[in-house]
Amino acid sequence: MGSTRLPGKPLADIHGEPMIVHVWRRALEAEVGPALVAADSAEIVAAIEAVGGHAVLTRADHASGSDRIFEAISTFDPEGRYDIVVNVQGDLPTIARQAVRAAVGPLADRDVDIATLATEIRRPEERDDPNVVKAVGTEVAPGRLRALYFTRCSAPWGEGPLLHHIGLYAYRRAALARFVALPPSPLERRERLEQLRALEAGMRIDVALVDVAPLGVDTPEDLRRAREMLAPKGTI
Repeated sequence: MGSTRLPGKPLADIHGEPMIVHVWRRALEAEVGPALVAADSAEIVAAIEAVGGHAVLTRADHASGSDRIFEAISTFDPEGRYDIVVNVQGDLPTIARQAVRAAVGPLADRDVDIATLATEIRRPEERDDPNVVKAVGTEVAPGRLRALYFTRCSAPWGEGPLLHHIGLYAYRRAALARFVALPPSPLERRERLEQLRALEAGMRIDVALVDVAPLGVDTPEDLRRAREMLAPKGTI
């Protein structure tokens, strides 16, 4: 709710429903497990409960989404019935169900602690855009990489494709618990990318490749685009 570029962002209206409700619906459509909203305000909880969903009110001062989902899952499932947690950010109303499912796939390999997504950069201006995070990895299977690094720079150097990292994560529950217990790492602070904390601690992150990056809503212009993309058929 405290977004500076789009205040009250989770409740921004998209065709009669708050954005967070659209994201919750996309998570349900993925059919990988129950969809739980980790909220920082009672207004978000009320919006989700109004459509029959389940939300957990967490502390408002968490440093990251990973910390917030760890509190939420600890409240929702103290017995530890669920051993994989997928973190779908609340500002991705156009996320495809296939993308959420793809993020879970690499965890079939017991050596993988965390899985995430990336797609090939096709717009030249994004190659040097620091807001487009690049994933660098080595292929371990068709459509899947073991992450070596994440950066806001244009990397790797030289001819060839670059990968746009999509900030959706699937954690083994034990890996999530370990991650949130770690202090912020030097490279995490420098690049302002929390996933580097896991890599610096020796945790393995694998990257599943998908065709398209979902629209992340950070500005009023992003919100306008999301409304266009999600407009009911037959409307303008």
